Amino acid sequence: MSDIINNLNIILHRMEVACRDSGRDPNEVKLLLATKTVPADRIKVALEAGQTLIAENKVQEIKEKYKSLQSVPHTNHFIGHLQSNKIKDILKYDISCIQSLDRLDVAEKLQQRLVYEGKKIEVLIQVNTSGEESKFGTHPDQAIELVRAVSRFSNIEIKGLMTIGLFSAEIEKVRPCFRLLRDIQQEVIAQNIPNVSMRELSMGMSGDLETAIQEGATIVRVGTAIFGQRIYADSYYWDETKA
Repeated sequence: MSDIINNLNIILHRMEVACRDSGRDPNEVKLLLATKTVPADRIKVALEAGQTLIAENKVQEIKEKYKSLQSVPHTNHFIGHLQSNKIKDILKYDISCIQSLDRLDVAEKLQQRLVYEGKKIEVLIQVNTSGEESKFGTHPDQAIELVRAVSRFSNIEIKGLMTIGLFSAEIEKVRPCFRLLRDIQQEVIAQNIPNVSMRELSMGMSGDLETAIQEGATIVRVGTAIFGQRIYADSYYWDETKA
């Protein structure tokens, strides 16, 4: 398991350097461990090394790992495509934030379930900044309207925005995705919408985290670069049309 600790240190160093080069405080940017397909014992190694934030794409994986991970303090986010028929299950497993809310009808169902259970939950609004059909997320032109509509639900607390961004080795093709999300964030802030905080920008992964940090990311999501290669490339696992 020493590979995980070594990989963690590499990613944390990259984040620190990127923050320093961008004139940002490293404490402003959190590392989220994307744990899709990663066994609980490997996740535990990272948590016991001091990491606290993990996220899954699939409710089934949350369920399978839940008991094994309970003994180690951590915070769990959901970063997969949010389907209305999975809301009840998500709320069973101590998910503190859903990063992938992108439709008003799902938000309405989420609100209804939260009221029924007497709970509140944090969300990020997912925006499709790359324009790819394989990616979910609201259209950038509709993002502020969705934020405003969801803000009326008393049990849903909007804390920011999320995007996956373009899968490309050419960083300057990826940068506009991150910049667009930041621009939307600034527009929302300017409108001062009640019940809305724009403190979080979840964007960037192992291949482009420096660029994401330069453009204002407060959460970067890293999986493979810490836990090791999966069977397929990251783009496969983030293509929710294969769900």
